[in-house]
Amino acid sequence: MANESFIPAVDFQNTISGFVEAFNVNDLDTTMTYFADEAVYLPGDGKQYRGRSEIRAAFKPQFSLAWGRMTFDEHDRIIDISARKAVIRWVCRHDLSEATFYSWSHWLQRLAIGISVGKRAGWEGVDVFHFDGAGKIVGKFTYANYNRPLLKKDLGLSTVIRKQPVLVHAASGT
Repeated sequence: MANESFIPAVDFQNTISGFVEAFNVNDLDTTMTYFADEAVYLPGDGKQYRGRSEIRAAFKPQFSLAWGRMTFDEHDRIIDISARKAVIRWVCRHDLSEATFYSWSHWLQRLAIGISVGKRAGWEGVDVFHFDGAGKIVGKFTYANYNRPLLKKDLGLSTVIRKQPVLVHAASGT
């Protein structure tokens, strides 16, 4: 029997692809269209943001170039269709030469980063996404092994590696 609320994998694929692309072209308005109204975002630093307005506020420094131009090179993507979940592994690249003033706190942190790693750096992480029945993101959970991101100069250099997504089809129980 068909599940009426079932969303095909291609919709999750399109949601993730569109989300990453909107992030990479620094389009906050489009990025936010992928979130459900009641979405939750845990950026991995112990904070939690609920709803689009809180998530937008959390993303604002990134989209204001407080950390320079940020792009995400996706290395792996796994989708579990039946659970409505997806995982992407990525490298976040920062080009500090394009940074703008956002606040004194951000400026001082960026100065320290620039001194330690130069104008370009990157760090690795994983995002786990949860989707609702309409294919909107209801949960975005970022994981990395850091108190602050482990910035590496060599990860700031673009070596885009794109792999084909892996689709996981859960076996149905009887």
